[in-house]
Amino acid sequence: MNLAAPDLAASAACWNCQAPVRGEHFCPACGKVQPLPPRTDYFSLLGLPPRLALDSADLEQRFLQLSWKLHPDNFVCASEFEQNISLERSARLNDAYRTLRDPVRRVEYVLALAGMRKEGQTKQQAPPELLEEVFELNEALDELRAARRTGGDARASADLRARLEGAQKHFEEKLREVDEQLAAAAREWDALLVAQGDAAAQRRIMERMNEILNRRSYVRNLLANVQSELAEA
Repeated sequence: MNLAAPDLAASAACWNCQAPVRGEHFCPACGKVQPLPPRTDYFSLLGLPPRLALDSADLEQRFLQLSWKLHPDNFVCASEFEQNISLERSARLNDAYRTLRDPVRRVEYVLALAGMRKEGQTKQQAPPELLEEVFELNEALDELRAARRTGGDARASADLRARLEGAQKHFEEKLREVDEQLAAAAREWDALLVAQGDAAAQRRIMERMNEILNRRSYVRNLLANVQSELAEA
């Protein structure tokens, strides 16, 4: 995929009237709904360039308009072929909106299009500056679990809880920092696309975003573990 522009399908013919179509939802000549071209990306589906900064109101408006036009209820009197097209396009449209409305998932999707990130294969990368804190956190978690099992000293348990609450605030702040780093890299990516930067520069930014996402996943899981233990304490 050329990430500098929407991946429009090559010109094809309408199944009904044979007029030329180029990835449109409906034939410009006869108005019939068209099969989804292979490898249609989410940005193209919503008529958007593959940018990481999207106007959420515009995205929602595009989604609602297309959702209404493609809704299966509009094709109850159409042929089974057209009904199936409607179902496929509606399902893909819903997937596209759920993905693109979330800034983090948007980055993950762009990286997936470039073959740099696959679902279920996230590598959690521990930020070096957190290694000591993670070690201390694991110690505190082990102590808290042991105290919970044995009904240990209430004061000691309260101290451990206070340590975990401090860790929770710290990891929440760290997650905000990582999100800011991701947003900065996303802005750099968009600027490079506008300037039509070379492929090597695009690759470097994508590698950086991938690394940030791995760090984010690690910090988010740390935070989730702390929150889970606090909920049970």
